Amino acid sequence: MKKTQTQAFANLIGSLLFGGIAIWALIKTFSFQTVNNTYVQPALFSQIMAVGLLIFSVILFIQSIVKLMNMKDTDPLAAPAASINFVKNKGVLAGLAVIALCIFFVAAFKGMGYVLVSAIVAAAIMLLIGKRNWVQIVLVSILVPLLMWLIFYKVLTVNIPMGPLQFLRDLVDMI
Repeated sequence: MKKTQTQAFANLIGSLLFGGIAIWALIKTFSFQTVNNTYVQPALFSQIMAVGLLIFSVILFIQSIVKLMNMKDTDPLAAPAASINFVKNKGVLAGLAVIALCIFFVAAFKGMGYVLVSAIVAAAIMLLIGKRNWVQIVLVSILVPLLMWLIFYKVLTVNIPMGPLQFLRDLVDMI
C-alpha cells in the first residue's frame, strides 16, 4: 500500500489543516475589542484555545512525519485511512453536521445571543450523538449555557450578547 493512503498520512494532512485553522483563529483574536479596567480580555479564552490547537497540531505533524519515515507494514498507522465519503462513513456525515452547527452558532451568535444559540446547538449535537432522553437534553442544553454565561458575566466580567434574553442580564444585575 502507498504511504499516501495510510492513516499516518491522513494524520499529517489533518495536522496541517488544523494548524492552519489555529493560526487563522489566533490572528483573528488580535482584532477583538479590549475592555478597559479588566484583567481578563474577551480574546483570552480564544487565544488559549488557538494556541492549544496549534501545539497539538505541531505534535501530530511531527509524529506523522516520523511515522511515515519509519513505518513498517505491521504498524497500525499503516492501515488504510478511513473513507471521507459520507455515504460510506456515517461519522463523516455527523462531522459535517457539527461543522454546519458551528457555522450556525457563529452566524446567529450576535442576533440570538449566547444562551439561546448555545442551547439550540447543544440540543442538536446531543440528538446527533444519539441521546434520546428529552429531560436530559432540555436540562443540559439550557442549564449549561446559562451557567457558562453567568461565569463569564459575573466572574470573568466578560459581556456576552444575550439577544432576546437581555432581561436575564438585567435580572442578574439587580441581584
